[in-house]
Amino acid sequence: QLQASGGGLVQAGGSLRLSCVASGRTFSSYTLSWFRRAPGKEREFVATISWSGSNAYYADSVKGRFTISRDNAKNTVYLRMNSLKPEDTAVYYCAAGYCSGYGCSAKSRHDYWGQGTQVTVSS
Repeated sequence: QLQASGGGLVQAGGSLRLSCVASGRTFSSYTLSWFRRAPGKEREFVATISWSGSNAYYADSVKGRFTISRDNAKNTVYLRMNSLKPEDTAVYYCAAGYCSGYGCSAKSRHDYWGQGTQVTVSS
């Protein structure tokens, strides 16, 4: 089970850090990813990080502004979001699966999903 938290309301240019804690099993061998779904849009890939934490990949829309990281000892993955824009407004979901690189941008490659946390960026 994955539990995401840390969302909220922030002004454009602000920052937030999302967390996703895994429980019930260890996810240290899984790739962990973040996806988001904006109002009226499909769920889209945001970022992914390898099981060791040594490799991370980002969607072009967030590259340079967002940073994904993980702490396997805490069974937790994070998403640090800086320079937020109104178009970043979405429900953010964490996910776990066995995949690598940008192959993890596919929702179908993930077996476990968190419940989502709302991020709203005001202009």
